[in-house]
Amino acid sequence: MKVTGYAYPWDVLEAGFVPRVQALGVDEVAVALSYHSARAATPWSASTTAVVARHAAFYRPVLPAAWGALRPSTPDWVISEDSGGDAVRLLNEAGVPAAAWIVLTHNSQLGYEHPDVVVRNCFGEAYPWALCPSQPAVREYAAAVTAGAVAGLELSSVILEACGPLGAVHQHQHEKTDGVWAPAVARLLSICCCDACAAAWDVDADTVRAQLANEVRRLIATGDLGVTADGLPPSLTSMLLRVRQVATDALRAAVLATLPPGTRAVLHGALDPWVTGALPGLTPSAPDDVDAVVLFGWAPATGAEAVAAARDALPERVAIASYITAVAAAPVPDIAGYVGELAKAGAAELHLYHLGLAGPGRWGDLETATAAAHDN
Repeated sequence: MKVTGYAYPWDVLEAGFVPRVQALGVDEVAVALSYHSARAATPWSASTTAVVARHAAFYRPVLPAAWGALRPSTPDWVISEDSGGDAVRLLNEAGVPAAAWIVLTHNSQLGYEHPDVVVRNCFGEAYPWALCPSQPAVREYAAAVTAGAVAGLELSSVILEACGPLGAVHQHQHEKTDGVWAPAVARLLSICCCDACAAAWDVDADTVRAQLANEVRRLIATGDLGVTADGLPPSLTSMLLRVRQVATDALRAAVLATLPPGTRAVLHGALDPWVTGALPGLTPSAPDDVDAVVLFGWAPATGAEAVAAARDALPERVAIASYITAVAAAPVPDIAGYVGELAKAGAAELHLYHLGLAGPGRWGDLETATAAAHDN
């Protein structure tokens, strides 16, 4: 199995990172070149305990002429205006293949500054963290982010996160919605009803919003904990999914069109077409456009099953990767065994989170996982 480890630019530029990763033996390091806000621990640093990335930022030079209505912010918590490029070049010089890790529609700062381009639920509530793929300005922004991220760099892969819709379930400031909404409610609240999406519907927009809102209220009132909303006509849900997928396909096409010929494109995604978030639901045409699909594998109880289902559903030429974490509160009891299960199920790649966040106390899990992957 090929092993890709994820890292932030400041991780890579910290003294000791490169030799540590060389000893680990990963095949590729994915460097975040466009990323959302975060408070990231720095357990290997001699001078800090965390980097506070207060807002989403672009870790390459932000050239004014490159942007349309939406323009990303520069990070003042790093010294260089091209910390992402510096990190990639440092890895290249050390003989470590570097990938571009690019987050696209997840940007709370732009969402607050431009509320007209964000996802809105059936009650008209805006999700500022979620830029809507149906909006032309969002597709233009995503293409510009990708083009700017890869410009002038030698990259082994381009890894696309949030290349699709985000929804109601999100880790917002002091999140107080975890566990409140049943799966069916969360899915309904994740259907975008903004003007751009509504313009693509083949029925009256106000009627659709009302139907969705009534079904949300019904599910909440009855305490229904199911996954699907049985109170909606199947024809309506099919139409809503089709509109979402058309917008997602348009977003992905705009992004991929900016990549140099021959670029290895890797897409974070999920088999369930209704999933929103960092790994959004795959559209029927998505496998035709990319070289690999990364599935969420942080839960060992379901990771291998998801890989097996994807291997049955996706073309053989598309590599399947499983995304696992070494920084969860509860470590995987047998991470080597889990990696073996993923390989047996059909995973050709292992994506490791996270080379900067996993400190000395958890580095052994990364070593065990990498060795197990290379043995399978």
